[in-house]
Amino acid sequence: MYRYYTNGVCAKSILLDIEDDVVLDVAFEGGCEGALIAIKNLVRGQNIDYIIDTLEQVPCKMRGTSCPDQLANALKIYKEFVYNKNIYEGDDGY
Repeated sequence: MYRYYTNGVCAKSILLDIEDDVVLDVAFEGGCEGALIAIKNLVRGQNIDYIIDTLEQVPCKMRGTSCPDQLANALKIYKEFVYNKNIYEGDDGY
């Protein structure tokens, strides 16, 4: 499990279960329950790059971000610091 603490939205955090580069499950702490359940159902089983491309920069009111955008941010950070690091570590130590 990977937890991302959101910024600028109603949801306080996003909990992600990811295997390789696929989101197995996502749970939002707080926020608009119906919309977040829909997001969960739509992203489950999807590749993280697809989710980032689809949800990045989705706005919510005048916030400059949204729960979908925060999910994209969480996945970008996961990809950079967790997923890619695992790939590099397995590549003869480089």
